[in-house]
Parts: sequence; C-alpha cells; structure tokens
Amino acid sequence: MADYFVHESSYVEAGAVVGKGTKIWHFCHVMPGAVIGERCTLGQNVVVMPGTRIGNNCKIQNNVSVYEGVELEDDVFCGPSCVFTNVTNPRSFISRKREFRPTRVKRGGSIGANATIVCGVTLGEYAFIGAGAVVTSDVPPFGLMLGVPARRVGWMCQCGERLPLTAGQATCAACGARYAESEGLLRQIAPPRPPGEIVAPFDDTEHMNVPLLDLVAQYRGIKDELLPAERAAAGSRGPIPRDQG
Repeated sequence: MADYFVHESSYVEAGAVVGKGTKIWHFCHVMPGAVIGERCTLGQNVVVMPGTRIGNNCKIQNNVSVYEGVELEDDVFCGPSCVFTNVTNPRSFISRKREFRPTRVKRGGSIGANATIVCGVTLGEYAFIGAGAVVTSDVPPFGLMLGVPARRVGWMCQCGERLPLTAGQATCAACGARYAESEGLLRQIAPPRPPGEIVAPFDDTEHMNVPLLDLVAQYRGIKDELLPAERAAAGSRGPIPRDQG
C-alpha cells in the first residue's frame, strides 16, 4: 500500500516516484520519471512532467505546471498559478525538446502567486519572488524580487520576514538570525533561534512588565468624591440609590 495520499481524481503514472507522507490533491497529473520527495503537498490541478525533481517538504499550490528541466530543492514554496518555462523561444510548429533549459530553485525559496520564472535561471537559497514578478536572471540567496522584469528591492530572512539593513548588517526581529551584506550578496552570520523561541516580528513581551491598573479602586475613590455633590444636587428629588459596586 502506498505511503502517500493521492486523491481519486488525480493520476500518478507508473514510473513516477513519490515520497512518504506526500499529499496529491484534486485533478493532478504526475508523469513517468518525475521524482517527488517526502512530505510534499500538491494542490489542485498541478502537473509534474517527466525529468523533474521535487525535494522534501515542498508546497506547490493550485494550477502550477512543473515542466521538464525544473528542479525544486527542499522546502520550496510555489504560490498559486506561478509559471515555469523550459524554452525561451517557443514555436508551435518547431520542436525545441533538445533546447530545454534547466531552472533550479534552491532550498527554502518562495515564489509568489502568478509569478513567472523564465527558464535557465537559478533562484538562490531562501530567495523570495513577489506575486506577479517576472524573473529573467539569477536571484541571489535571500533576495527579494519584485516587478516586471523582477529587480532585487531588498533582502528576506530565512524565516520569511523582510530584513532592514543598517550599515550592512541586519538582525531578524522574528527569529534573531543575523546577516551581513558584502559585494551585493547577503550571508547569514548567526543562525535563527530554535523554533519554539521564534516570535512575531512586532512582539514586545520583554517590555510588558507594567503593573495593571486597579480600576475598581480608582472607581471607588472617584465615587466617594462625587457622592456628596450628587446628594446636594438631588435636593428634593429623594434619596440616591445606593451603589452596589
């Protein structure tokens, strides 16, 4: 019995290799010669062509075609309807199968929804491609790419938070990883904190040791000050109901 899940509407052909714990959802087609690692998720309407390699723990969202020549290393995220290509000058009446150009997405890379990766490029470790961007050249590790054609507009941490650089240095507010920029490249100089210690980037718990206000005591003090004035103003209107607070 297979140790991975395939929805009944999907088709995994003989000769494909699928790793343990992988889930293949509705209307997918995995062709002979494709290799998919462990613990991957393929969303609806994903096609994986022959000769492709997908690493462990990859997430491929709906409507993505992984064409021959594409390699995804471990922990890669492909957003909905992102596009890979394998030929730079296609014609319907000319076979270019001998001209396929490889595309490699290295460990931890993220590709946003509707982004296009023109073939023949390498996306470095933990690169981050914004939604709708068109990548036409290699992307450095940790590079944040936006636009058409895509240009690097910043750096992203391994954990997926944007890094603000100061004097060529950056520390991630979420995971604590530290980075240094040199000659147009970013390298990690200190690893992130253990997963259990990673916090939201705007977490401010270290400054939360502020005593809470005793609102009940404050209310009683104000009431004692105001009650005589209220009684004097009430005059002949009768007694003021006793407060139960």
